Formats: sequence, structure tokens, C-alpha cells
Amino acid sequence: MKTYALPQTDLTVSSIILGMMRIANMDDGEIRRLVGAARDTGVTFFDHADIYGGSPHRCETRFGEAISLTAGEREKLVIQSKVGIRKGFFDFSAEHILASVDQSLAALKMDYLDVLLLHRPDALVEPEEVAAAFDRLLSSGKVRYFGVSNHRSGQVEVLKTAVKQPLIVNQVQLSITHAPLIAAGVSANMAGLDQSVDRDNGLLDYSRVNNMMLQAWSPFQKRFFDGVFLGDRENFADLNDAIDELAKHYGVTPTGIATAWITRHPAKIQVVLGTTRPERVADAAAGSDVTLTRGEWYRLFKAAGHVLP
Repeated sequence: MKTYALPQTDLTVSSIILGMMRIANMDDGEIRRLVGAARDTGVTFFDHADIYGGSPHRCETRFGEAISLTAGEREKLVIQSKVGIRKGFFDFSAEHILASVDQSLAALKMDYLDVLLLHRPDALVEPEEVAAAFDRLLSSGKVRYFGVSNHRSGQVEVLKTAVKQPLIVNQVQLSITHAPLIAAGVSANMAGLDQSVDRDNGLLDYSRVNNMMLQAWSPFQKRFFDGVFLGDRENFADLNDAIDELAKHYGVTPTGIATAWITRHPAKIQVVLGTTRPERVADAAAGSDVTLTRGEWYRLFKAAGHVLP
């Protein structure tokens, strides 16, 4: 599997991340098989959030109950969690961040998180509160590195007015069919074309300039939680034809090609899988090793409905 140097850290990480948001109702054996299969393919990065599982820390608790790691095994993995979404509101107060991290560590049965992300932008954020929490978490050894999720570049800059630690990650939605992050730049300066509207303040370019890793969640979703495009020939016939042809050419599955489209980008974007199926993890891992040509990459881009001016 393709690996990346995680910017501004001493970590080398897998290009594929296994997201643990759907393990709440799996039994211990199923969780162990899923995690074991992921590790067998080269996945070293596991993604959590305090809200996953329907009740606070539910999925983290299931992970901690099912997975027992020696100190040596723990050091080989990168464990990431997220904080800030509460029932009915967002909360980046120092009090909530600190309390939630303690609860995450207790649930996971771990002493530290490798990475902590602020989950969704809090309109009432006070950067000094975030900075105070991050300082305490770093000095106590509870969190090694910090980042954000679903933040625009300007929102990152606001945090940086007080936060001293590098913000090394931004986890955002990205797939072939949901790619405003990329598509807006391709069609820059095209008045009247909806694709040219910059909805994230140039986040892709900002991330590359500022040495910030992007992580793509929902890498197979059509748009916003409306199902996957793989196999959807009613809405994406041309795209699926192209994916199937390339999958046969490269000896991987369509899942692998959808993954390869993301990992081909020179920004070195990690792919966050939300699957509970070991075979899907293996398919994506194989795809991460495929390097699409420029022509193939743009063919998929156009087949998904994006415009090349």
C-alpha cells in the first residue's frame, strides 16, 4: 500500500484510513477480523470520533473492548479521534475538549491519541479556548498532534491566531462525483459555470501551501449521503463504464479505481473508508497502489459530470 509522510510529524502513515463509525453493533470477533484484515493490507491509521455509534463514545468503547494492543503494537498504529459535535450544537470550549478526550481515552483503553481533530466548525469558537485545551493535552501527553475536519482555510487561520501547535490534518468530503474541492480550481475564471464557484476558499491549494494533509471521507458517495456512485448506472453510466474498464486494465476492483482517483492527486490525500467489510478494505488498498495516467484521471473526472473548459 502507498504510504505518506504525515506533514509536520515524524509519522509515516497508510494512504488508507479505516473509519470506525459503523462498528457499534458488531461483535468483538467481527471487529477484530475487520481491524486485522485492515492491518494485513497495510492500514496503520484508524479514525474515530466521540459521536460515532449513536451515543457518546460508543464506537470507541466497542473498539477498546474488542482490540487489545501491546505497547509495541500500539506504537505501530495511528489512532485519531474527533471532538466538538454535541447533541444540537457544536462546542469547542476548552472544558468540553478536555473532558471528551479523557472519555475517548478511557473508552479506547489507551493512554494517548496520535491525532485529535476539531470535528465541524463551531461558529462560537474562541481560539484562545482551543489553544488552552491543546496546550494541556500536549503537555500531559494525551494528544500528540492536532488538526481539523470540514474547515475552510479562513477558519483554520482564525484558529492559528492562538493555537501554537501545527494543524496538520483537515478531513473533508471528497469523491469523484463530489469534488468541488478540485473542480472549482479546474474551471477557474469561468463566469456562469456553477462548478467554478469556490465553496471552500481555495482549501486544496491552501492545504498544499501550508503542508496540511487532507483526508477524504465518503470517498464513494455520490453527493451528500445519497448513496454510492459505484454500480449506479441510472445516474452515472459513463462513469461506471470507465471505472469498470480501468479496473479490468489494472487488475483491481471498481472500489480500487475510485480509491486510485483520489490517491493519484499530488496533494497526497488519504482515503477514509467507512466500511465494515474486510474485502472492501483490501480492494481499496490495492487501488491505492494504482497510478492512473493524467488521461485516465481526467476521463473519470469528466465522466462524473465535471466540466473541462
